[in-house]
Amino acid sequence: MKNLIAELLVKLAEKEEESKELVAQVEALEIVVTALLRQMAQPEQQALIQSIEGALDGVTPDSDVSLQDTELLQQYVKKLLRHPRS
Repeated sequence: MKNLIAELLVKLAEKEEESKELVAQVEALEIVVTALLRQMAQPEQQALIQSIEGALDGVTPDSDVSLQDTELLQQYVKKLLRHPRS
């Protein structure tokens, strides 16, 4: 029983480490995208945003992707493009 608990704790720690790494990657990408958008002139920035949003609108997700997940992705992309980090 102790071995099982120890093994579960190790697996939990590994998952937590993976989660932290993913959060760091997402935050790094947010910083990069925000910096790039801020360096662009307003017309170029708007054209890029419209192009990305148009590309997302034209994509139909696989049947194994839930509507909720699709909407969540679209919300995050829109937030990142329209309301970047301060």
